Amino acid sequence: MADVKIPLLGKTLSEIQGIVHGLGMPGFTAKQIVAWLYDKKVFSIDDMTNLSLKNRERLKENYEIGATAPIHEMRSVDGTVKYLFCTPEGDYIESVYIPDEDRATLCVSSQVGCKMNCKFCMTGKQGYTNSLTPTQILNQIYSIPERDKLTNIVFMGMGEPFDNLDAVLRSLEILTADYGYAWSPKRITVSTVGLRKGLERFLEESDCHLAVSLHSPFPAQRRELMPAEKAFSITEIIDILRHYDFSKQRRLSFEYIVFKGVNDSMLYAKELIKLLRGLDCRINLIRFHAIPNVDLEGTDMESMLAFRDYLTQHGVFATIRASRGEDIFAACGMLSTAKRQAEKNKETN
Repeated sequence: MADVKIPLLGKTLSEIQGIVHGLGMPGFTAKQIVAWLYDKKVFSIDDMTNLSLKNRERLKENYEIGATAPIHEMRSVDGTVKYLFCTPEGDYIESVYIPDEDRATLCVSSQVGCKMNCKFCMTGKQGYTNSLTPTQILNQIYSIPERDKLTNIVFMGMGEPFDNLDAVLRSLEILTADYGYAWSPKRITVSTVGLRKGLERFLEESDCHLAVSLHSPFPAQRRELMPAEKAFSITEIIDILRHYDFSKQRRLSFEYIVFKGVNDSMLYAKELIKLLRGLDCRINLIRFHAIPNVDLEGTDMESMLAFRDYLTQHGVFATIRASRGEDIFAACGMLSTAKRQAEKNKETN
């Protein structure tokens, strides 16, 4: 078996400087290497042509780019593309490319599976397997054909980003640093169910947008939908958020999946207004799409519109997120679950 090489993708400038120093290469080659990685986005060390042949050979002894292409893709009639990646450990993760007029958003994963076990989420039904490395997070961006069309990144794929915060923050550094992708933090949104230590650290260490999964303004009901409510309640989350200024640099939004007969009445809209009063935020209303073995349904568009209009009329800006990729099951966890099940069936036959 060949020696496993260390991926360069996902390394910060300071880490590349350490590698260069350790190999006895000139200090300036570190900036050359990160330029090849994050600006020119090469797939081979051999392509780093302004490094001497000797230094390329030296680097190749123990290192590689570390980019791997998706193993499968599904394309929707609306242009949405779902990509399936396989990690070195043989696990499956998903990313979703969503084009929409002048925007092109990529939804990336941060874990294999998830510990949060939200009732409405297919990824949660998989349980938790592993957290992704910065290499595996950035590879979802690096290795898709549409990478140069992207205008926005959202960490709303498989996993809870704040449960893998070191790797997520490292990825955000590379995405926003001058030596990296040099993206504005305003082009990146990180979504969370709300983990206290992760939330506080993210607010201190990153300027990227924040999206909090809400789904019910009533703690007891939210606990049924989202077990994480037991450890860190929505009222505690909002209390922390009130101490931060979201009016200038970063946007605060709340994700609210609307379930038929569960959280779609005006009672819920009124309670949301009370809960969020005084916060500079928006609510993204999302119509639920059924997943196997879950007794929840999406509400009708008439109820969605009435809910949105009531919130907006009472000072809470609300939008309805357009459904995309329904024909390819673009909801998180559907494709990887199907792949895992197919492999199990193959083993038993």
